[in-house]
Amino acid sequence: MRETPRSQETASDNRAEPPQPRPARALAHTTGASCSGTPHRSDGRPPHTPRGARQPDHLGRPGTTPPVPGRPAVFSAAVLFAVITWQVIVAGPLARLDEQLSRSLVDRVPRWFSELGADLGNMTVALPVLGCAMAYALWRGRRAQALAAGLAMALVPLLIVPLKEWTARPGPLEPWAAGYYPSGHTATAMVAYVGAAFLVSRRLLPLAAVLTTLTALGLVLRGFHWPLDVLASVALCVPLLRWPVVAERYGRASRP
Repeated sequence: MRETPRSQETASDNRAEPPQPRPARALAHTTGASCSGTPHRSDGRPPHTPRGARQPDHLGRPGTTPPVPGRPAVFSAAVLFAVITWQVIVAGPLARLDEQLSRSLVDRVPRWFSELGADLGNMTVALPVLGCAMAYALWRGRRAQALAAGLAMALVPLLIVPLKEWTARPGPLEPWAAGYYPSGHTATAMVAYVGAAFLVSRRLLPLAAVLTTLTALGLVLRGFHWPLDVLASVALCVPLLRWPVVAERYGRASRP
């Protein structure tokens, strides 16, 4: 094959010249570059992160890390609680189905097991757990989160007791009594254990969910509450558990 002849070089052509940019390289991958063909980024993205570094929202909205109750979850929980409360008050089909389900579940497991689960919602058990977590948070300098968790627990009886008196729902094993809706033990367990996990370590959230579930199941299987009683308490506690998270986000945002 014939090679392309090289041009004759003279001594004056040997002077050093700066390298010239090649228009054909990196042009298609440098959107917004100030000079055509100059391989550099101008979109402000950090290197080695094609989509950029994602910063968590200080309000803890969905999609942040770690996951926290966001506005859609709070809204869904509020709607669920409103529907259940309405059905309980009017003795609607959902409440009648709830009673049938309860009769098929009561005493399906040994009573010692169901009572052990129900006892996890006692204040003498749940409150010390939250108290230790609050003390740990205060020691770590997270005062706002600790106070928010304590306020969430203080709101539990302030919300549950009036609802019990207003709905006056009888219990599965005590139809002559009233004041079983919603479940105070379930609300106490959920706020205490999940709140403690938020204050100490998010890795404890699965354990907190298990303890809350055991409490709810124990109450239903022992006949202390209808299934809708515990489900409504879970829905009621979702907005309460958002308070410590919001306090944590604002605390991080206010730090220098």
